[in-house]
Amino acid sequence: MPYEIYLKKNEEKRIVAGHSWVYANEVARIENKDKNGSLATVFSSDGRFIGKGYINHASKILVRIFIRDGENDGKELYLKRIKAADDYRRRLGYDNCYRMVFAEADDLPALIVDRYGDVLVMQCLSLGIDMRKDMIVSCLAELFSPKAIYERSDVAVRKKEGLPESKGPLYGDAPDYVEICENGLKMLVDVKNGQKTGYFLDQKENRAAVRRYCRGADEVLDCFCNSGGFTLNAATEAKHVTACDISPLALKNVEDNAALNSFKNISTLCGDVFEVLRTFRQHKKKFDVVILDPPAFCKSADQVKDAYRGYRDINATAMKIVNSGGFLITCSCSHYMTMPLFEKMLIEAARQSGRTVRSVEVKTQAPDHPALLCAEETQYLKFFVLHIV
Repeated sequence: MPYEIYLKKNEEKRIVAGHSWVYANEVARIENKDKNGSLATVFSSDGRFIGKGYINHASKILVRIFIRDGENDGKELYLKRIKAADDYRRRLGYDNCYRMVFAEADDLPALIVDRYGDVLVMQCLSLGIDMRKDMIVSCLAELFSPKAIYERSDVAVRKKEGLPESKGPLYGDAPDYVEICENGLKMLVDVKNGQKTGYFLDQKENRAAVRRYCRGADEVLDCFCNSGGFTLNAATEAKHVTACDISPLALKNVEDNAALNSFKNISTLCGDVFEVLRTFRQHKKKFDVVILDPPAFCKSADQVKDAYRGYRDINATAMKIVNSGGFLITCSCSHYMTMPLFEKMLIEAARQSGRTVRSVEVKTQAPDHPALLCAEETQYLKFFVLHIV
């Protein structure tokens, strides 16, 4: 018989408000027995129906609820949910490269689907979703007739679900690189080996926003440049842009993307950004604009203290090498580094740098990555433009 999950008293409030996750320590008792990854029904302590979701005894998130009414689990539900998610993006004008399905925000917890031209890249981040991978691929093929669907479930979070990392073709034949068009620029996306699903789609609008701050700039420094999304947008306005990353592969991607767009004003620098910034500081090298878009410094709550110190130090050093009147554009993609905490860190970094700093623009992730107000985990990206007076 299907699992029935009964919560402890008052533990249903967050979930009734729309949050999907039921933690194991919130559960009073489990009745009946089925296989791991099957659909379980969740009730409040007094027996009220809360919803249904896939169960995983190996995870701290015991159940991820995605059915809250009489709907049935199966292909028809997935077809409807995936189409609704894509229709939302299409309505906003996305057509070539965008996040098609954003997990909890699209009522499909633990499922990510990104579109790069005619190639779809999928991540399955829970046992329940992983068990239904073939059905989901069938839905995507039926709805969109893509050239290929490629899996990039090679992420550490799967270990928390008791799953191995997984990567490879699911449908069709995906090329090594897919050419997309973002903000009027051509980009080659490495769907097989690039970061995440190949590219950071959540920064699309923010990359376009940097252009106004690079207007007339002689020198721009893009740190943690990855494949060059910020670099190329900066290069449309600045005289010269230096793209810095520790990965030679990332810098090769920058050079390829620069050539694809016929940019002659981009150079690359391989090195650890912390060391590179300190070296520039020692040699009194300054820039009109510095861009910091690092990977997440903290991936769990117990890493926040060390991450805070890392963010503060790198931002303070960056502020010191910005010319007076220039800009520091700085980001964080860790949801543990909350917006108030990130802002507090920037205030301390400004004090440490000895510079007068003005906040001129604050943004978050692109609209194809919507956040649920009831689930702070879905609101994760911080993007600040700071004027260094």
